[in-house]
Amino acid sequence: MNLISTIIVITTILSLALAMISFWLPQMTPDAEKLSPYECGFDPLGSARQPFSLRFFLVAILFLLFDLEIALLLPLPWGNQLCNPTGTFFWATMVLILLTLGLIYEWTQGGLDWAE
Repeated sequence: MNLISTIIVITTILSLALAMISFWLPQMTPDAEKLSPYECGFDPLGSARQPFSLRFFLVAILFLLFDLEIALLLPLPWGNQLCNPTGTFFWATMVLILLTLGLIYEWTQGGLDWAE
């Protein structure tokens, strides 16, 4: 058996073992409180179908954007090992400048103000 087939067999066995353990290990004892749709301790006062504010979605999208920016720039320290590290740093700087200008634009337009 070569190395790749050994790794495939080990990961398959480990995945099946963990799936079986997670299926048999937890104790399923539902009661009235767990089965009720509101577990926060008080009865709902209004409708649960009220729409979210668009500002909530804007803040969530901005968070995802800057989170992806960090993920894209994470391998940047290894960029100095490339044939042309100045090009890598130039494009990373361009991405940061573009995102900073977008943040400044959103800030000046009032898109980050939570209260209206």
